[in-house]
Amino acid sequence: MKNLIVNADDLAWTEGVNRGILDAHRNGIVTSTSMLANGIAFDDALLVAKSAPNLGIGVHLNLSDGPPTAPREAVTSILNDNGEFLGGPETLLLKIATGSINLYEVEDEWSAQIERIREAGIQPTHLDGHKHVHMLPGLFEIALRLAKRNNIGAIRVSHEASSLRAALSSDDELFDATVFKQGVQARGLKLLARDAREQAHHLGIATADFFCGIAQTGEMTKEGVVQLLNNLPEGTTELMCHPGYVDEALQKSPTRLQESRATELAILTDPDVRNLVASQGIRLIDYGLESNQI
Repeated sequence: MKNLIVNADDLAWTEGVNRGILDAHRNGIVTSTSMLANGIAFDDALLVAKSAPNLGIGVHLNLSDGPPTAPREAVTSILNDNGEFLGGPETLLLKIATGSINLYEVEDEWSAQIERIREAGIQPTHLDGHKHVHMLPGLFEIALRLAKRNNIGAIRVSHEASSLRAALSSDDELFDATVFKQGVQARGLKLLARDAREQAHHLGIATADFFCGIAQTGEMTKEGVVQLLNNLPEGTTELMCHPGYVDEALQKSPTRLQESRATELAILTDPDVRNLVASQGIRLIDYGLESNQI
């Protein structure tokens, strides 16, 4: 059987992103999302969650953008001088390599993020990482511990299958510099946590069999999604996406994913795409259904 989890990252980033994710679920193929506990549109995201009972909701573990959820004085090693997270995965990887980050503080911060979402009445279906930070050395083990501690049954493993990366690439992207760079990053993530799926399964935590969407982050095309659906393997695949509406808050936020969110929303709600899922016999699921099958 071919199962597909279509996960929209960044719930709570802005209200426009929230509305886009909700529309991509109600009118398209999105089955799952992951929420930022420190997002500026967190309260609005809770309204989205309550209005969409069939939308699986995970925790988007964050160390890269915005303020911490835990008290600042308790997590100083992961903050900059302004009291916000240090930055992207490259910065974090260097800090980890030089021993500048206290991993106990990472665990405290992520625990606070999970707890905030649970206290709001949401039992997360899975954990994943904002900018895949949970795949960095030493951090995947923390995420697994927190999943077990909080009875969260699944985790994303950001190991992009090369065959699916190729399928998701349209002809126009063969020589696209951004797609190439992100493809290199996807290969690097595989090296950082080579045994991630085995580690998760050993603890009884589910993962998708396949994952894709890193190389095409911000570069998704309808042609690529159609090719992916036509070449989907047996088992469970997660397609990561970033739909949304471009509102003023998004335009002011520190992300390069702006107009691409509206493009992805159009693709994910396209009737041709929805019909192809049905004609291929693809079962749309979320991580909650996946974890119940292990």
